Amino acid sequence: MCRSIKTLRPPYTEDVTEDDVRAAALQYVRKISGFRSPAAHNAEAFDRAVETITRASEELLDSLRVRGSR
Repeated sequence: MCRSIKTLRPPYTEDVTEDDVRAAALQYVRKISGFRSPAAHNAEAFDRAVETITRASEELLDSLRVRGSR
């Protein structure tokens, strides 16, 4: 879907920052909305979606168990 979104879990990457997760969420929202930068009347909904997806992604990454790791 979004080729610029990288995998953010081990073993693909070890040092994932909040900025990495937010950047992936932003790319996802841009892709599904079709807007790189939304108009002023859509900015609040766009930003809210990015924040919601960022939180959901962090929760997912925190919950994943990878075979062979600790």
